[in-house]
Amino acid sequence: MSLTRTIFKERWAYLFLLLPLLLFAVFNMLPMAATILLGFADYFPGGQPVWTGLENYAYALSDDLFWKALGITVLYTGGVVPASLLISLFLAYVIFGLKYAWAQVIFKSAFYLPVVTSGAILSLVWLWLFNPARGLLNYMLSFAGLGPYLWTSDPQMALPSLMFMAIMGGHGAAIVLLTAAMGGIPASYYEAARLDGAGPWRQYWKITLPLLRPTVLYLIVTSTIASFQVFTQVLMMTGGGPDYATTTLVYLIYTDAFEYFDFGKASAEATLLSLSLAGIAVLQYKWLASDVEY
Repeated sequence: MSLTRTIFKERWAYLFLLLPLLLFAVFNMLPMAATILLGFADYFPGGQPVWTGLENYAYALSDDLFWKALGITVLYTGGVVPASLLISLFLAYVIFGLKYAWAQVIFKSAFYLPVVTSGAILSLVWLWLFNPARGLLNYMLSFAGLGPYLWTSDPQMALPSLMFMAIMGGHGAAIVLLTAAMGGIPASYYEAARLDGAGPWRQYWKITLPLLRPTVLYLIVTSTIASFQVFTQVLMMTGGGPDYATTTLVYLIYTDAFEYFDFGKASAEATLLSLSLAGIAVLQYKWLASDVEY
């Protein structure tokens, strides 16, 4: 009887999993498959795809703007990911060290708020902050005799401005994960370290940071993927300009698909981006992953 009940429960479990799997297939797997196939075809909305082989990939790889967008994306990612991670590690350490639990909750909630706020709304707020005439940043810098600066209108400052925006508002999820990981480290490790005369910095460097390695690896991989896919800020704040200074790969894919209706080239670029991210994730895991034992 117990075996029959177990089989019955397992069947219900599969039935409950069926709907999420169908939704995942319809909204994720099918678009991915269509993107890969369109990368090998010449397609215009309303028409029939025409097989072109590798022409779209050759076209994308021979496009100077593609390589410029790739360079901008790599530069953006290389600046945002390390800076955000270092700041998140510091903030998580400070918040976790607060004496009262309610204080930790308040600070974690405050830092997490931008994560659940619409990217379009955040972009509008930062556009006001960056406004050359009435923005808060130029207003504050004016007291030091600096500015005004054309934050998003100057080709030399537009990309650093977007990077600054991402670094300032991208800590919420990381802080929650890091503080949770810190809470899982046995207190006996710190007690033993204090008995050996280790100070707070040495405890953090020799105990906390090594045991946070799996969480840090996860944050590096996910942050890299998110940074490579930056789009909303570019669309809302700079439109890829000025002079293509903020044209990232995803924004280039968007313009190729929905402004020039070159879905074949856009699909090829999207596939190349996906393959690049997969390769980067594998390399990051290979270089940074290690077994952690408590």
